[in-house]
Order: sequence, then C-alpha cells, then structure tokens
Amino acid sequence: MPLSPFACSNCGHWQMYFAVPPHCPICSDVRNDLPEDGWDFRTLEGVAAGLRHHRREVIPGVWEFWTTPRFGLDSHGWLLLEPDGNVSFEAAPCYDEDTFAAIDRLGGIATIAASHPHGYGALWQLQQRYDAPLLIQKEDLQWTKAFRVTHPWDERHEILPGLVLHHTGGHYEGHSILHDARRRAVFVGDALKLDLDRNGRVNALSCHKAFHKQIPLSPNEARRYRAVFERLDFDTVFTPFECAVGVPKAAVLELLDRMADGGASTRPVPIPVLMPAGAGWLDA
Repeated sequence: MPLSPFACSNCGHWQMYFAVPPHCPICSDVRNDLPEDGWDFRTLEGVAAGLRHHRREVIPGVWEFWTTPRFGLDSHGWLLLEPDGNVSFEAAPCYDEDTFAAIDRLGGIATIAASHPHGYGALWQLQQRYDAPLLIQKEDLQWTKAFRVTHPWDERHEILPGLVLHHTGGHYEGHSILHDARRRAVFVGDALKLDLDRNGRVNALSCHKAFHKQIPLSPNEARRYRAVFERLDFDTVFTPFECAVGVPKAAVLELLDRMADGGASTRPVPIPVLMPAGAGWLDA
C-alpha cells in the first residue's frame, strides 16, 4: 500500500503511514501531553485547508516561515541565505506553493537540518521539493519516519565555514543546536526557552527536559549544555518558535550554572537576576 503523510493535530508531528496512524510517538512520549479528546490525524490537504502562510526577514539574511492559526506545537522554519547554498533549519507545520515560490526566489535550499522532533514541522515537504541533504543527529533517528535522513552526524558537523551543528543531548537524546558565527546567532532548539516582553525583547530564560511536564534537566545535562554554549559567540537566539536579539550570553551561562549546581527548576529566571552586577543589560 502507498504511504501517505499524516500530521497529529495535537503536536503537529508528521508520519508516513499506509493508513491513519494508531498513535503519535511524540505525544506518547513523556515530554508531551496526550490529546484530551483522542487522536486526530490529518492529511496534507486537511492541514493546509485551515492555514495561512507567512514569511518575513527577521535579521539580515535569515527568513522566518510560519502558519496561522496555530497548528500543533506551532514550529517555525528558518532559512539562512548563504552564498554557497541556503540552509533551512527547523520547519513550519506546512508549506504551500506560494511559499515554495518565495523560497525559490531566495535561491532555494541546499541543506536541511533541525534541532529535535519539536522543530521538525514539515521537513518532509522541504525534502520532497528540494532533494537536499537532510542532517539529523544520529540519536534522534527514531523520530524521523516522515523523511529520510541522508546525513546522520555525531558530536559536531560543519555545514559551511562558520555554520556548525553541535550535539547537546538533554531535552532529547539527539538534541542539537546550530551556531552561525557570522551573524553571532545560535539556533537553540529547545535548549532554551525565551520569555519575551511586548516589544519582543527577552526578559527571562529557562530550560527543561520536558516543558509540558515541567521536568528539569539533570545537573550533568546542564553542564553539557554549558560546555557547548561557552564555546560560542552569540547575542541572537532562535528557538523553533521565536527569535530574540540582544540575548546576553552571560545570562545563559549563569542559568546553566544554577542548574548544574542542583537548581532543579523549569521556572523562568529574569535576565537582571542572571546578569552579573554592572553588566549593563538594562542600559543596552
């Protein structure tokens, strides 16, 4: 029987299946909540029928793609415009032909990657359209039934000079982040959660093993996160859901230090609490 794509309306995760899937592996996992009203799987036509598609350039050379109203976990896709081939990281829940035409005008996609399953969105659509190498850290291969991973990788993978994937583990076993040295940006997946004010400025940070269940990272997981972030130069942070400019690296490291020292919490910590005295964040 031919395989067809089905999306879970609770979390947005796509599966290729020969019939309506019996369950969603992402929702069945401890990191997500089960749907209160039972499973609701939708075809591509069923998903697309209720969505509007949006795009914008959020910082020079980085485009954001998303849909409204919210579908599933509401992941956003990021397209990095690169002279040696554009890189797509994470994905929106769904793409339409007008969006593909816009991506084509921007130069298409040469490489596809994602941090972990909560950011996969409709990666399968991008792969079908562009037939580009698709990179996923090897520990997360079990979640990739909707697409074919062409480049599993280990602890570090350089996509292009200055554009490097780093394995963090923690939130998921294969969780990874993408560092963009040229733009001083890091695409953190769910390694960090940003609390933003009405102007889109980050005012608090948190991290978690499981956000819905409010399970914190273990101390060793926090130490591993810190070891990765400490090596990177950044002040702009992208998650699968939002972007914030002016995120202090010192605040990120302090949050992870607190967790590594036994501060097992998923509560957001205000940036002024995390920043060293006199660091000047309030005046930035």
